[in-house]
Amino acid sequence: MKPDEWVRQAGLSFSDKRLLRRALTHRSYLNEHAESLEDNERLEYLGDAALDFITAAWLYNHFPEMDEGALTRLRSALVRTEQLARFAQELNLGQALLLGRGEEGTGGRSRPAILCASFEALIGALYLDSGLERVTEFMEPRLIAAAEAALEDERLIDARSILQMWAQAELGETPQYETVGVEGPDHDREFTVEVRVGEVITARGTGHSKQDAAQRAAAAALERLNHIASEREHKQGG
Repeated sequence: MKPDEWVRQAGLSFSDKRLLRRALTHRSYLNEHAESLEDNERLEYLGDAALDFITAAWLYNHFPEMDEGALTRLRSALVRTEQLARFAQELNLGQALLLGRGEEGTGGRSRPAILCASFEALIGALYLDSGLERVTEFMEPRLIAAAEAALEDERLIDARSILQMWAQAELGETPQYETVGVEGPDHDREFTVEVRVGEVITARGTGHSKQDAAQRAAAAALERLNHIASEREHKQGG
């Protein structure tokens, strides 16, 4: 597929077509075509950095309740080789790559490492051509879908973050946490935190720190949401 045809199908546009061609040029093609002056490896480097920043900023803004460790784990899930290769597959990027005959003959168009690197190069080229805002606009719907899938892995996320994701997706709101009680001596305090999600649900949790109590409140809220959903399904089934 020619670069111009592919870029239209992908919903992208480039003012500088040379940047697009460079982003699609694998080093194996360069070895066989002396007229091509540069492969996509420098753009890959730039795109990798841009993706790290954009993903970190997006997560920071969309998950205000998520701690640093969970943010780091989720960012890693969103920019790992397999995920970036999936983004490339969704765009049919492999069919637009300029590959050497040997690389193409051994399945290079569908190889995850090549797709990942080419997607990073594409991001680098888009950044140079249109700026960071355009790259962010291009990536945001992809990050939303990928984050929703990643959040199904309980190792990546905690109850507060799951509740945050649900509230934003379903209600367009952020859960509100309030410390409503403190008991016990200074060395053995027990905190009670209440979480409210719009007019839909309220739940409480207790713990020996405010963070622990908030996590327990979020977990209780998720249990109530699951109960409500089960009752709704039961009524609909009946």
